[in-house]
This record gives sequence, structure tokens and C-alpha cells, in this order.
Amino acid sequence: MSAFDDNCIFCKIIKGDIPSTKVYEDDLCYAFRDINPQAPTHILVVPKTHISSCNDVNESNEAVVGHIYSAIARIAEQEGISKTGYRIITNCGKDAGQTVFHLHFHILAGKPMGEGMLP
Repeated sequence: MSAFDDNCIFCKIIKGDIPSTKVYEDDLCYAFRDINPQAPTHILVVPKTHISSCNDVNESNEAVVGHIYSAIARIAEQEGISKTGYRIITNCGKDAGQTVFHLHFHILAGKPMGEGMLP
């Protein structure tokens, strides 16, 4: 696992090679608004180190995933959605709908979430 994958769109966003609307950033993760939002609030949170999917989470990087969940709580507070509620979604693999193979977490909020509402 390298810090960046030169062919990964999320790695390029993190490095600033592709513009994004940043919502949050710290040493371990970067959060930005989805360009094709599925809800009034749709934010993607990604680790700054390239991890392809949930299948690649291991002892050497599991702390980053825990940190991301703490960051998500801070983002929810910052966005004003922590009290009304939000959904966190991570797709793992092609059949689950993962289209970018860099671990990422969708934060969806701003309207009632039905069962069929998945990115």
C-alpha cells in the first residue's frame, strides 16, 4: 500500500490535482462534497493513504478507519446534521456498487432516507 495511487481519482483530489469542494481535512482524511449528490447533504470522506476497499483494511491501517468515524461525527456537527440524522455508506467491491477503488464513506442527510436510497 503506497501513500498515493497515481491512477486514482480520489488520490488526485487529495493531492489537489483535481478540484473539489473541501468540507474537512486533517492529517489522516479528507472530506469533500459529492459532485453527483444523492441527498441535499452528500459528502465523501476518504483516507489520505490509498486503501482500495474495506477488504484492504488491516492492522497497519485500521486506526485510520476509526479516525474517519470520529471525523464523520465532527463533520455532521459542522454541517448541522448530527441531531436530525445521517446515513454513512461504504460500498465494497464492484457488485456492491463501488466505482472508485479508494476506500470512501458517503455521508447522506437532509431528507428522510428510504431503503432504496443508496449511492
